[in-house]
Amino acid sequence: MMIPQFPDFVPVSYELRTEMHPQLPMTPDGVSEYTFANLYLFRRRYRYRVSRIQDKTFIISGIQPSHTQTAADGTVETPEKRFFCTPCAVPGRGVLEELFKTHDYWKGISDSLLTPGRDRMEGWGLEFTEDRDNFDYLYLRGDLAELPGKKYHKKRNLVSQFHHNYSSWEAKPMTAGYVPAALKILERWRDEKGFDGDFLAASEALEHFRGLYQRGMVYWVEGRPAGWCLGERLARGRMFAVHFEKALEEFKGIYQFINQHFASSLPPYYTHINREQDLGDEGLRQAKMTYRPCGFVRKCTAVMR
Repeated sequence: MMIPQFPDFVPVSYELRTEMHPQLPMTPDGVSEYTFANLYLFRRRYRYRVSRIQDKTFIISGIQPSHTQTAADGTVETPEKRFFCTPCAVPGRGVLEELFKTHDYWKGISDSLLTPGRDRMEGWGLEFTEDRDNFDYLYLRGDLAELPGKKYHKKRNLVSQFHHNYSSWEAKPMTAGYVPAALKILERWRDEKGFDGDFLAASEALEHFRGLYQRGMVYWVEGRPAGWCLGERLARGRMFAVHFEKALEEFKGIYQFINQHFASSLPPYYTHINREQDLGDEGLRQAKMTYRPCGFVRKCTAVMR
């Protein structure tokens, strides 16, 4: 299957990986959504389709599902909305005008796309809004690996407690042979949480990790499968994005241990680790902030006035 030229679209499918993957990791900002793995694994949730402008950019079309929000004055039902993304470049004015005829908004506009031509695009009638809920959190790899100084005192204590509480642990690079153990952890994680969350995407990520260009680790504690993580390179090889990190909370400190150990296992040419968005979840935002991000991959949305 080939990706058609705009205005034609096809659903994102596994067969498109060799056509999309080489270009997407070369985008400079390191937007976590802009990898073939991420688009493929969440294709059902967002009903992703793809088109392209030859020698310029892919165009990703998706649908934000409807959802219910709780406010002080009651609940509000937000209807589904159609959006598009342009990972590699800003299309011309004519293409944007055509896209806005069938889409509600333009999503995931990173700084390298927005900054050079913002004034010109505002002159076309575009209105840009910062999308804080979808900022990716960036951390220095060395900080996560070493947990230096007072700001990481609590994290170091949790990692130390993990080592004190458990007499033995083992970490192995993800291979096909360890996928069954990782799937077992994932199923128990779902049972612990009491909801599916990203279970389907995570299970597909494990089953196709090589074809999706992922690398990761599997962890055992005292001989029992305890956790795993998967991710991939971004931003022309300077950044590593952690897409999935699953562990069993019966092992106190396991998440802090995996975070620190996996960061220390990455080659030093990865200067930054991208730990994706908080999606507006206040608890998740607080948890990500406790690791003291060094910055964010900033993103905007746009509508046509």
